[in-house]
Amino acid sequence: MLDLRGLSDFTDFFVIATASSDRLLDSLSTFIKEEIKKQHRYNASVEGSGQTGWVILDFGYVVVHLFSAALREFYDLENLWQNAKIVLSVQ
Repeated sequence: MLDLRGLSDFTDFFVIATASSDRLLDSLSTFIKEEIKKQHRYNASVEGSGQTGWVILDFGYVVVHLFSAALREFYDLENLWQNAKIVLSVQ
């Protein structure tokens, strides 16, 4: 999770995760969207799908990026936002 406060005008945090298959990307995005809706009554704007290898869930102050391994390496958001503070990193 990256803290983008002071670096970005459109969001405060990025959550970035990798999934090992298209099905897992779709399952994760569905689970996250449903849990946020259930717990916070907030509907996410969703772009992409497991087949595209990149799913974005926009919750306003938090944007979740779910990647295939290849696309996460290619887009390298952590390096692109290298000035952001790493709040949490799980390997």
